[in-house]
Amino acid sequence: MGFFEGLKKGLLKTKEEISKKVNQFLSSFRSVDEEFLDQLEEILISSDVSVETSIKIRNRLRDVCKLENVSEAEDIKINLKKIISEILYFDGSDNHEESRKIILMVGVNGVGKTTSIAKIANLYKNNGKKVLIAAADTFRAAACEQIEIWSERVKCPIVKKNEGADPGSVVFEAISKFKSENFDVMICDTAGRLHNKNALMDELGKLNRIIDKNAPDDSKKDILLVLDACTGQNMVNQVEEFSKITKISGIVLTKLDGTAKGGAIISVRDKFNNIPVVYTCVGEKIGDICEFSSTEFSESFFD
Repeated sequence: MGFFEGLKKGLLKTKEEISKKVNQFLSSFRSVDEEFLDQLEEILISSDVSVETSIKIRNRLRDVCKLENVSEAEDIKINLKKIISEILYFDGSDNHEESRKIILMVGVNGVGKTTSIAKIANLYKNNGKKVLIAAADTFRAAACEQIEIWSERVKCPIVKKNEGADPGSVVFEAISKFKSENFDVMICDTAGRLHNKNALMDELGKLNRIIDKNAPDDSKKDILLVLDACTGQNMVNQVEEFSKITKISGIVLTKLDGTAKGGAIISVRDKFNNIPVVYTCVGEKIGDICEFSSTEFSESFFD
């Protein structure tokens, strides 16, 4: 599925919140005055964009319209899309052509971490990469069994141990296999117990040290945070909390097709502009994942 086609499918509910309101609003457009900007700000806030980010968009739009002497509703929409795209944009996102990579997948329980691992593994496989999966969430009941089922579906080998085993030993064994059998990509599942931050911090710290010490020199480590779009503005809180625990390389946005709160990702990128959105999941099938494009994402709001 192409990114734009996937986004048109996945953003239907969010578009009802943002695009429909904006288009109705612009249909009675007269001038870019303070009343107009106040109404636009209210629309953004009601569409799960944070107050701070809505104010920023409002102020940028005012400046652009004044500078360019904008007087047509369609031009306002074009500039609004451009402003949103600029907030979402990140220079230097994921590249499938890198030689080797070890990915730690983090996130609270229930956000779709396991299925995201399978989707990303499949994506790399389709790009000709040899992928290994490490089942390092040994705390959650049935977690290893679930990811094993997905590994079989995408035909990727897996390193796993019994429930309650040391996650570090799983990662260490997986890295040994990663090196000895010359894999291109290794994707590690991790526990998602954010309510017990001290234990989670210790565990992720340990896994990071094992990877840093044992990974081959030609490999890169990425830590991808999985966020459930249905949680809306709570995504900001989750990025904030996980950023205290470990350095996040990128975001995987899941369940976008099941919510009208997709606008909250604009607030996430505005607040954490050093953390890109790397993937967007727009369905339950293995191929329902898109590499992120800020331009097409902002376009899809108003398509």
